[in-house]
Amino acid sequence: MIEVIDTGPLNTIQDLGRTGFRDIGVTVSGAMDPLALKVANLLVGNEEGAAGIELQTFPFRVRFGKEVAVAVTGGGNATLDGVAMPPWWVQTAQAGQILEVTPVAGSARGYVAFGGGVDVEPVMGSRSTSLRGAFGGMEGRALRKGDLLPLGDAPVSELAMTGFGVVAPMLEMTSLFPVVEDGTVLIRALPAGEHDLFGADAERFWRQTWKISPQSDRTGYRLAGDPIRPVAPVEMRSHGIVAGVVQVPPAGEPIIQMSDANTAGGYPKIAGIVEADLWRLGQARAGIRVRFVRSSHAEARALDKAMTDYLEDIRATSQMVARALKTIAGH
Repeated sequence: MIEVIDTGPLNTIQDLGRTGFRDIGVTVSGAMDPLALKVANLLVGNEEGAAGIELQTFPFRVRFGKEVAVAVTGGGNATLDGVAMPPWWVQTAQAGQILEVTPVAGSARGYVAFGGGVDVEPVMGSRSTSLRGAFGGMEGRALRKGDLLPLGDAPVSELAMTGFGVVAPMLEMTSLFPVVEDGTVLIRALPAGEHDLFGADAERFWRQTWKISPQSDRTGYRLAGDPIRPVAPVEMRSHGIVAGVVQVPPAGEPIIQMSDANTAGGYPKIAGIVEADLWRLGQARAGIRVRFVRSSHAEARALDKAMTDYLEDIRATSQMVARALKTIAGH
C-alpha cells in the first residue's frame, strides 16, 4: 500500500489501455507515453503492461507502507527521502519513506512504477483511468491527497536493492527521433483517407510548422497554424478512429487524436501518425512546435523493430544483472 500525500490535478493510474471495446464506444485510454511506462515496469520486474502512475502535474509525493521496488521514467525527477534518484532508475523504497517527483524541463509527463503494479480493480480488462467515462483506476478519477493505492505482491529483486538504470530512449535512439535546431519536433506520418481532398493545402500541411494549442488534453492535441481546408465541402458519416489519426475540422486547424481518442468521428482525416512517434507526442507540452514528415510503411516497421529491440535489451540486461547479483550474494 502507498499513500498519496501530495498531488496536483490530472495525475492518474494508467496501464497500456483498454482494448477490444471501441465498437461499443469505450475509449482505449492508457499511458500517453507507453514507452516510458513499459521501461519503468521492466525495471521493477513487472510485465510491460502493469499499471503505474502517470504524472502531468507536480509536485507529486507518496509514502510507502512496505518495502517495494520503485522506478521513475519519462519527464520526472525523483527523490527518495530527499536523496536524488538518477533518471530512468530503479531502487528499493522502505516502509515510511517518501518519494517526491518534480517535472523535467521540456517533458510533459512522468511515470512511476512499483513492484507488483498498482493493484486496483480492472474494468474491461484494464486498470487505466478514463476521466471522460469516470471509470477505471481510482474510482474513475484523478488521484487525490489521502488516496491509499494497493500494490500487487512481488519480491524486491537484487536489481532494485542495488540500484539500476537505463539510457533514456531519446539518448539511446537519437538518430531515429530527430528534433531540429529550433526545438521543433519532427513527427512521421502517412497520408490518410481524405488526404488528397485537400488539394494544394495537403502539401502545406506537411511543409508548415504547427504549434500545440493550450486547448489540448489526453483526448486530442489541437494544432495552431495557417488553416487548411478541402477543395470542396466534405460530408462524411462518422467512422472509427484511433490514436494518431489527424483530423481536420471545418476551422481548418488539425486535431491529433491521443490516448483518450474518440472512438468515432466525421471530420476528414489527412494523416495517420506512425505508432513509434506517438510517445514523443505524449511528452510534448502545449506551445511546442511540431512538423509532420511524410513516412512509409517500411520506415514505420523499422521504427517499431528498433523500439522492440530497445525494450528487449533492457529486459535481457536487467535479468542478466539480477542473476549476477544473486550469485554474488549467494557467495
